[in-house]
Amino acid sequence: MIDSSKFPHPVYKDTVLAPLFEGVKAHHTTSITQINQAHLVMLCETGIVPLETGKQIAKALVEIEKGLADADPEYTGEYEDYFFLVEAELKKRLGPDIAGMLHTARSRNDMDHTVFKLALAKRCDALTQQALHLCDVLIRKAEIEKETLIVAYTHGQPAQPSTFGHYLSAALEVLLRDLERLKLARAGIDHCPMGAAAITTSGFPINRERMAELLGFSEPLLNSYGCIASVDYVTGLYSAMKLMFLHLGRVIQDMQFWSAFEVGQLYVPNSLVQISSIMPQKRNPVPIEHLRHLASVTVGRCDAIVGTMHNTPFTDMNDSEGEVQQAGYAAFESGSRVLDLFAALIAASSINEERVAKNTDASCITITELADTLVREEGLSFRQAHEIAAETAKAVIAEQKPLRDGFDPFGKAFEAHVQRVSRMSEDQFMHAVSAENFVAIRTRPGGPAPSALDAALETYKQFAKALRANNKSFVDQSAQATKVRSAAFAKLVQE
Repeated sequence: MIDSSKFPHPVYKDTVLAPLFEGVKAHHTTSITQINQAHLVMLCETGIVPLETGKQIAKALVEIEKGLADADPEYTGEYEDYFFLVEAELKKRLGPDIAGMLHTARSRNDMDHTVFKLALAKRCDALTQQALHLCDVLIRKAEIEKETLIVAYTHGQPAQPSTFGHYLSAALEVLLRDLERLKLARAGIDHCPMGAAAITTSGFPINRERMAELLGFSEPLLNSYGCIASVDYVTGLYSAMKLMFLHLGRVIQDMQFWSAFEVGQLYVPNSLVQISSIMPQKRNPVPIEHLRHLASVTVGRCDAIVGTMHNTPFTDMNDSEGEVQQAGYAAFESGSRVLDLFAALIAASSINEERVAKNTDASCITITELADTLVREEGLSFRQAHEIAAETAKAVIAEQKPLRDGFDPFGKAFEAHVQRVSRMSEDQFMHAVSAENFVAIRTRPGGPAPSALDAALETYKQFAKALRANNKSFVDQSAQATKVRSAAFAKLVQE
């Protein structure tokens, strides 16, 4: 008969213990199994647990794993958490003495942080792969659109001509830097807490390096106090993730602005547009809005996890465990949706060249190059050239003419300021103020000219290649550990 006095308070059970138990079932049972297998292998290899006893425990663990998976147990309160449920199942099969040997030289403390690191590593690797796919999409699109003119905006106003490829390359550069930050955060996960036990390691001759190897970590996290207390692997990862989606959100906002009727620079195809239920003329690119709010939700979820760590004690604490970790996984879910949807949007969308041409004509955005040309060809100071260009722009805007039709007001302004006639012909003037010329002569590194953009894109490809290789090494490391651990554990079961 069960002693009900040992059960937790029903409110504590319903508000804390049961949700934690369900969270473990949803996210962590595989990691707990991996840790149990690895720890048992290490205990047998070091002689801490006799081999014959280890074989009994191994076979029982296999039965328990299958039994719990089939039963899908609900939380009753009979056992505090999933860990104690597994231990109780071991006791049923092997008795308390043998069952208790599995927990030699470990604690729920080092187990918990190892479980969380395994879960975060897997999610981080998958998210990185998705972000690298977005990089590939941006590179391909930038190559296709390297000569596609756009109006570049500053302060919400038309500024200068550029190309869609140049713009996308700027977004790509930031994403690559964000991935570099994510890579550093991922490296912070790649150290195993197992062997720290409660907080000071153990008097048993455990092999921490072997535990790291069997679980897919590069090495143990050195300081045992830090294994339990230093949750910078959490704050570092979510901080890096936050920046990625914060930065993507800025580009997404530009897509919203560019697709507005008044701007019309970005064309979003019908497959990514919804219609109004009452206004038949409307084309609503609502996926962009979903991207914007999902990116913001992801940023908020990352902030929530980092904020939860604020002013917490530097020791073992629930503020960094259980429900907090599970809440953080939602950031990966929403972030994953952003990366996939944004890649689809970029690949499918195009520039409305007619609207770009009209906006270019209306906003006089090539006027900077007129001033630059006057400095190069007429020997003027930039300030003097700027004043001539400003008067020319003012005149054509007042007459609602494109700048290419402004040769007459240009000539008058030039004579007024220089006291001579410009050597520039009307054809030369029209060429100087064309958007195509504006882009073509900006060949300096990082500029929008095709040659400069080609060189930049090659750099980005190499950067992405290195990041992909790094991510693959983490995935391969995990896969290799699974092979080694499974083989070692299977040997215990089979013998």
